[in-house]
Amino acid sequence: MKDYMIRGTDKERNFRFFGANTKHMVGTACDKHQTTPVVSAALGRTMTGAAMMSRMLKRDSDRVSIIIKGDGPIGGIIVEADGTGNVKGYPYHAQVDIPNKPNGKLDVSGAIGNAVMTVIKDLGLKEPYTGQVAMLSGEIAEDLTFYFATSEQTNSVVILGVLVDVDYSIKEAGGIIIQVLPNAKDEAISALEDKLKSFESLTEYLDEGKSIEDMIGMLLDEVDIMEETEIEFRCDCSRHRMERGLISIGKKELEEIMQEEENIELVCHFCNEKYQFSQDEIREIVKSL
Repeated sequence: MKDYMIRGTDKERNFRFFGANTKHMVGTACDKHQTTPVVSAALGRTMTGAAMMSRMLKRDSDRVSIIIKGDGPIGGIIVEADGTGNVKGYPYHAQVDIPNKPNGKLDVSGAIGNAVMTVIKDLGLKEPYTGQVAMLSGEIAEDLTFYFATSEQTNSVVILGVLVDVDYSIKEAGGIIIQVLPNAKDEAISALEDKLKSFESLTEYLDEGKSIEDMIGMLLDEVDIMEETEIEFRCDCSRHRMERGLISIGKKELEEIMQEEENIELVCHFCNEKYQFSQDEIREIVKSL
């Protein structure tokens, strides 16, 4: 089954929700970057959060980016998603191996360390919208909850999960975002808070065979699913983009590179695709400048 995302509201319009099953998307990213389990969890949670946030955008061409920079061994994570459900991302350091928490869970917060999360929304305006928060937990879901509250003044519940199998493959991954609408009733908010107290691990529910829809139904009464869309890992890098990158270096620097290197290999950070440029091709680029 392909990865998908849903959005909708409860029947009484107290909340809007977004839910995503991202097992294959996260698995593709982790395969490309050969991540260890704790990095897989951190990257997968961030990608899942960005995927759901992309459905909050108005146009397919709009983009949302989540940038995490910390002093932990991962160093940072960069994820981008567009309005059509294409998501890409990478960690600064993919091979991080630290002890699990005492309860046996992956220590994502320890791998990220003291960090800052920046959310950038490119909405086609002159300047993108940028919001930034200090990461209080490092577990990503709680930090996105804090971001929504402080930067967008929206009370939200963010649930993210990645279950890594013994062979380091992604067994399950997904997420839910529930946001309080302006005219929400107090009793509805209290009911959601009570249900959250008994809500267990999202990935455990997925592993038991429950769907994202099942879990949203556990938290909200009578939901109305308005849209379902497919999502996937997709990088929009190309040889043309890489050539533009070389042009941006400048004529003088390219001439110096030609004297030192016979060929140039450029690697996309997001998907690890390699692009080779021969000296003759670089010479033609220099001539065009």
